[in-house]
Amino acid sequence: MSHEDIIKSLFEETIAGNGPAVLDLTRQGLAEGMSASDLLFEALIPALEEVGARFERGDYFVPEMLIAGKAMSGALEVLRPLLADTGAESIGTFVMGTVKGDVHDIGKNLVNIMLEGAGFTVIDLGVQVAPEKFVNAIKEHQPTIVGMSAFLTTTMPMFKQNIHEITKAGLREQVIIMVGGAPVTQEYADVVGADGYAADASTAVRRAKELIEKRKADAAATGAAL
Repeated sequence: MSHEDIIKSLFEETIAGNGPAVLDLTRQGLAEGMSASDLLFEALIPALEEVGARFERGDYFVPEMLIAGKAMSGALEVLRPLLADTGAESIGTFVMGTVKGDVHDIGKNLVNIMLEGAGFTVIDLGVQVAPEKFVNAIKEHQPTIVGMSAFLTTTMPMFKQNIHEITKAGLREQVIIMVGGAPVTQEYADVVGADGYAADASTAVRRAKELIEKRKADAAATGAAL
């Protein structure tokens, strides 16, 4: 197969969620001298963007997104160390966790896959993440964005508590905070003081990029360092 054929097939098989084929094509591309960056930015990321676009149009649903994301995650396992070796620049570091009292993680995991595929470095804190764990993760990883997920209405108040603890630790100005989950709305995100909200994984990636660009623009306008 030519390099162009590998890129085309990798794009198509990722959209189809064919994990074994995606893994084989990734390995084949590397064996034939293609770079990890080319495979990622010319095939895998465009494929996941197409999956996100189909989801937003209503042509794809959560199961299709999960299958495509899973197919891509296998390829990322192979590419990640190679990308690190080449010094491929991350868009930013994204710390993610499901809030204390909540053990749901399917939505969070899908967002993680989409973020990683888009070029973010993702630090997944898991489920039942207490406020102090978010605070410690910010100190340790110095992320660009902190994402908090809640699936239950009973755990949504943890957003406000987490943000309060982050603020009390003097870290609020250092990070962008995004919230999401099935019962969460933009209005609720505004009430708890989050910077951003996304209803689904595809929107989360786009919104994260928008918030980073906005912060850069604001910093440039004020002459402040990021």
